[in-house]
Amino acid sequence: MHARPVVPGLPALVLAALIGTMAMMSFVAVIGPVVRLLGLSEWHAGLSVTAAGVLWMLAARPWGQLSDRIGRKRVLMLAMSAYTVVYIALAVFIDVALQTIPPVLVSVLVLVGARGLIGLFYAAVPPTAAALIADKAPTGQRTKFLARLGSANALGMVLGPAAAGWLAYKNLPLALYVAALLPLLALGLLAWRLPATPPVAAAHSRNRVPLSRLDRRLRLPQMAAFVAMVSVTIAQVTVGFFAIDRFGLDAAEGARMAGIALTAVGVGLILAQGLVMKLDVHPRRWIILGALIAGIGFASVAAVQQTWQLPAAYALAAFGMGFVFPSFQALAADAVQAHEQGAAAGTVAAAQGLGMVAGPMLGTLSYRGGASLPYLLVGVLLLVLCVLAAAYRMKETP
Repeated sequence: MHARPVVPGLPALVLAALIGTMAMMSFVAVIGPVVRLLGLSEWHAGLSVTAAGVLWMLAARPWGQLSDRIGRKRVLMLAMSAYTVVYIALAVFIDVALQTIPPVLVSVLVLVGARGLIGLFYAAVPPTAAALIADKAPTGQRTKFLARLGSANALGMVLGPAAAGWLAYKNLPLALYVAALLPLLALGLLAWRLPATPPVAAAHSRNRVPLSRLDRRLRLPQMAAFVAMVSVTIAQVTVGFFAIDRFGLDAAEGARMAGIALTAVGVGLILAQGLVMKLDVHPRRWIILGALIAGIGFASVAAVQQTWQLPAAYALAAFGMGFVFPSFQALAADAVQAHEQGAAAGTVAAAQGLGMVAGPMLGTLSYRGGASLPYLLVGVLLLVLCVLAAAYRMKETP
């Protein structure tokens, strides 16, 4: 009998990812009411989200490289500590600001600056966690372990906004403080249950050429990461507008329908990644299949005419994306050597960050051309990814 591969500290890592994602997404649920109560404009909220995405994109690769040099656990502890401090400071500021409204410039600077720092520090967690799994999981088995991490992130995306929205309805400052304390819980969990991880970059590897952003081994994983994140963010930013315009809903009903659709996304992601954990399929094949299913799901939104069809289409699209997300990470991990895992995971995470920045802009600009246009655009992008992944596979097949 063969021993089942085990990644030490994986339960703690997965739970910390769940908690960290809940904290990140909780802010999205409360930023609207906070902006209105502080007398700010909607674009100020958009600026804060963009700042987080830009700093995430810039920081993910350096964090991954640092984890190669000083160890995964040290980077996770450092980043999560800073993330916790900034989040608590932001919660305190908003609590005080809601009682004594500060000047608009002060509120904008604090919201944008704090959210940017949150993106900067949390950018360390996904690539470092993925690299830690790649260190311990055998080649060919990494997709299954990374899918556990992906399922935790998907669940956090659903639970975070839902819990924050319910708490904010009762007490807005309480929702912020609970969200701010979540990273502290994750920090304690990592300190307690995650084994020490010595640096994987050996002393003799210092003279090796650093991993290039344009390394041919990472081209397909980066393309998949970028297209996947662009697709998800376009769908997130346009769903509320689409529900209002296509079904003739008011703002409150549109927000409710958007919430239902995004909840369906979480369910679809979790179901798909459950399959990835059970089935032994090459990550490139998961990308081909997932991009095809997701492309059909997103493109079908253009034909939606009844309210129940919107969450159904989003669930189908998310089901496909659930195959793609852990697979491009596993593809990158399988392509590089042990001392390059952090840099590779960071490079792919940076491509995701670029998608996080570009997606909302592409979504809102294309929406001006018609409510269906963003979804058709996403369908085309995912079809292109499907074809590229299939061609890449055929090129490597003797």
